[in-house]
Amino acid sequence: MLFTSRYIHYIEEAEKMGKMRRWLCCYHQVDEPYHVSENEYRKSPTNNTDGPHRGSKYSTAPKSEPPKAPAPIEVPALSLEELKEKTDNFGSKSLIGEGSYGRVYFAVLDNRKQVAVKKLDASSEENSEEFLTQVATVSRLKHANFVEMLGYCVEGNMRMMAYEFATMGSLHDVLHGRKGVQGAQPGPVLDWTQRVRIAVDAAKGLEFLHEKVQPSIIHRDIRSSNVLLFEDFTAKIADFNLSNQAPDMAARLHSTRVLGTFGYHAPE
Repeated sequence: MLFTSRYIHYIEEAEKMGKMRRWLCCYHQVDEPYHVSENEYRKSPTNNTDGPHRGSKYSTAPKSEPPKAPAPIEVPALSLEELKEKTDNFGSKSLIGEGSYGRVYFAVLDNRKQVAVKKLDASSEENSEEFLTQVATVSRLKHANFVEMLGYCVEGNMRMMAYEFATMGSLHDVLHGRKGVQGAQPGPVLDWTQRVRIAVDAAKGLEFLHEKVQPSIIHRDIRSSNVLLFEDFTAKIADFNLSNQAPDMAARLHSTRVLGTFGYHAPE
């Protein structure tokens, strides 16, 4: 009983002291020092030295990643006016061939570079953003056996790309005559050494696209008119359409879509 009465007495005294302290704090602004251990400090959510804590009025919502900037295009833009002037307004005299997605014209630009200007069909590209994304990708492709892009043009519904000019035309031109040009005659008969070199160069160009470029690009339309010939019969791969590329390798390799030119598809 004695122990119990003392315990009650201590509780009453503690309550009185608590009320007194609260009264002093509220009316006299008396701050009582409060000592905490180092461990308690670390556990306290209000003492986060790494920044605003969760639930604090200073906390901020997680920032979303900013949109990625469009990839830079590493070739100059060409004006439609210049291309019209250099191709006689895309006349028949400047026509050097036809590809899967448009006609190709010869031009000598103001910088004196000889180029093949590929004028895409109006239905080939639906919007300029997608076209510019493809141009940015192709403009970075550099290889001895891949035709280099030298410029591009986007004005209104016009979509054009300028590539290095193949001085000896395409393999199709040599074997059968210039495609799309009436009365064109085949070129000189190729000897065995020239044929082997063209085949090896074309294989190197395909290896570059299929295995060395990341992400890889599947050409899907290899034929004689897409193998261009330069001095000493150096061969370079040309004319693939990036819009036909699936986002991953597995989808591309197992795709059942028929793409390319009739007569040049694998039997399966």
